Amino acid sequence: MNSEVHSKPLVSIITPSFNQAHYLEGTIRSVVVQDYTPIEYIIVDGGSTDGSLEIIRKYEKAMTWWISEPDKGQVDAINKGFRKATGEILAWINSDDLYMAGAVREVVQTLQQNPEVGMVYGDGIMVDAEGKLLDRHTYRTYDVLDLLCFEVLLQPTVFIRREVLEEVGYLSAEYDLILDHDLWIRIAAHSPILHVPSFWAVERTHESAKTIAQAAAFVREAERLIQLVEASPIFKTMIFENRRRVYACLHTFAARRLIDAGEHSEAVRRMFKALMLEPRVFLKYWYKAVQAMVSMVGLEKLFIGYREFRRKIQHSESHIVVGEQGAELTMRTKEDEWEI
Repeated sequence: MNSEVHSKPLVSIITPSFNQAHYLEGTIRSVVVQDYTPIEYIIVDGGSTDGSLEIIRKYEKAMTWWISEPDKGQVDAINKGFRKATGEILAWINSDDLYMAGAVREVVQTLQQNPEVGMVYGDGIMVDAEGKLLDRHTYRTYDVLDLLCFEVLLQPTVFIRREVLEEVGYLSAEYDLILDHDLWIRIAAHSPILHVPSFWAVERTHESAKTIAQAAAFVREAERLIQLVEASPIFKTMIFENRRRVYACLHTFAARRLIDAGEHSEAVRRMFKALMLEPRVFLKYWYKAVQAMVSMVGLEKLFIGYREFRRKIQHSESHIVVGEQGAELTMRTKEDEWEI
């Protein structure tokens, strides 16, 4: 390894995994083909029995460390990886997600240019189980109040300075689902965070993904999060001064998750509670109230059909593939395929 590589910060990336053999190889490849070195890659497997270990062994020469043993879930696995990691910059990517080509290089450049920043995040892409583009998620630079108002990031777009993570603490065992959002809030209360308008990661949504399979449970965790931060000396004054906005945002977040869970009448109730608290928050998500009401009267398939039609028009045949330096968004036609 030459002196130039030694002078660059080590980036530690952790993948927690359990029985995700169908997607795992794509995740691994999107990490190990990044055009940046040095990367310390760690996989913490929960004792998979579906062929995942054969995939891990195929790439183990590109890894610093991996283990397969029963654990207590995702928080336990990621924290285990954090404790093993030695890099100046840390991140984790779940075993069904992907890094875009050039992402890690851009992360390092951004943190080197902004030494006061404790966490950076890019934009993200949402795809289905087959890698077909569903949505692009673009952000702005948020502050801690924005995060308390449930401005939610696609988790794999986030990278953290080690020194900041050590200060605020690892993932909390209080949460199984919004574990990442709780951490972002603690980091933003400690140091500035920064958005970079570049697509860094792909998050995959499918029936077994937690965002779909446990949609209603997100609501309970979000409510517990707000109760805990409201009681904290760090956040108490901020919540008090912005209570109507924070709780209106909590209700719209809950409504969006409840729609995913099929609890449409409760979603409508939450949306109108948001309207009573802070109309501007309601107006940001007014279409979710329409979706919930349409679904209540048995026309959910009509709404979903319209959404799928819009996606088809907007995204054509766009999909994700893992190229030589990470994931790439491509578009297919009858004659050709090209990168965009």
